[in-house]
Amino acid sequence: MKRIIVSGGGTGGHIFPALSIANALKRMDKDVEILFVGAGGKMEMEKVPEAGFPIEGLPVRGLQRRLTLENVKVLINLWKSLRKAKKIIRRFRPDVVVGVGGYASGPIGRVAANAGIPLVLQEQNSYAGVTNKLLAKKAKKVCVAYEGMERFFEPSKIVFTGNPVRKELLGKEGKREEGYAYYGLDPKKKTVLVTGGSLGAGTLNKMVKAHLSALGEREDIQVLWQCGGYYYDQLSRELGECLPSCVKLLAFLKRMDLAYACADIVVARAGAGTISELCLLEKAAILVPSPNVAEDHQTKNAMALVNKQAALMIKDAEAVERFMPVLSGLLEEEGACRGLSENIARLAIRDSDEKIAAEILKLIR
Repeated sequence: MKRIIVSGGGTGGHIFPALSIANALKRMDKDVEILFVGAGGKMEMEKVPEAGFPIEGLPVRGLQRRLTLENVKVLINLWKSLRKAKKIIRRFRPDVVVGVGGYASGPIGRVAANAGIPLVLQEQNSYAGVTNKLLAKKAKKVCVAYEGMERFFEPSKIVFTGNPVRKELLGKEGKREEGYAYYGLDPKKKTVLVTGGSLGAGTLNKMVKAHLSALGEREDIQVLWQCGGYYYDQLSRELGECLPSCVKLLAFLKRMDLAYACADIVVARAGAGTISELCLLEKAAILVPSPNVAEDHQTKNAMALVNKQAALMIKDAEAVERFMPVLSGLLEEEGACRGLSENIARLAIRDSDEKIAAEILKLIR
C-alpha cells in the first residue's frame, strides 16, 4: 500500500485543488492510502471528510503582519504543530508528502523533508506563497500553473502542470439550458455572473449595488449576483423592491456548474482557482483582484491574463466607478466577448490533477 499525505488548506483555493489531486491519485492507482493534514477549525476540517478522506488538524495559524501579542500564540501553536506533525509522520509513515499551500503545509512539509520523505509542492498562484517558498529548497518537485516561476523555485524542480479544478464544473452538454431553468433566467438575454466566492466580496457587492438602475435600464442583459451569506440579509433588506427584475440576488450558488454554463460574462476576484476554471470553461471575464492577499498576488494572476488579451481587469479601488463603463464596452464592442473567450481558452491546461498525481507516483516508484 502506497501512503500519501496531502497537506494545506485554509481557503477553497487550496482545498479544491488538494481534493482534485487526491481523487486523481485514487483513480490512477487503487493501491493508495491518503491522509489529509489541515489547520484545525478551518474549512478543510469539514470539506475533506465530506469528500470521503480522513483528515488530521494542526493548531497552526498565520502570523499577523503587525506587532501584536497574537503572534506569541502563533509561535506556540507552531511549536505544537511541529510536535503533532512528527507524531503523524511516525504513525502514518508516508511515502510522499504533498503540500498545496496554506498554514498546515509548513509543519508537515518540514518534518517530512527532515525525515528524508519526498516532498511535492503545488503552487497555484503567479506569485509564490510564503509557505511554499520556505519549503521549496527541500522539495523534490514544484508543480506550477504560471510561467516565470524560476524567480521563486529552482528551475530543475519545476513542473508546469496548471491548477486542478473541480471536475463537476466541466462538461457543457445541455447545461446551459439547464442553468437557465434552474436559476429562472431568460435564454434570450446575455447573462452576467457576479461572484465573490462562497464568503462573498464586499467590493463586488458595492459595485453592483451602485449600478442597479443602469443594469435595470438595459433590456439585453440579466445579472446573476452571488453576494455571499455574510452580506445577503442586509442587502435583501436594503434593496427590497428596488432590485430590478433582471437582477437575481443569491447568497450562494448551489450549482456553480450551471451558473457558469449560462454565463456569457463572469465578474469575479482573481484567485488562482477561479482563473483556472475560467480558462477551462472559456469564459469572457472582468477580474477585480482582491487587495487583501499576500504580495498582491491576485493582481499578478489577473495581469497574466490581461497581458494576453484573455481578460479585462478593474482595480479594487476603482470598481464602483468603472464597472458599468467596462461592462457596457464589452457588451457593445462587436466580437469583444468572443475574443476574450478564445484567448482565455488558449491558456487552459487540461488534466492538471492527473499531471500532478503522475509526478507524485513517480517519486514512489
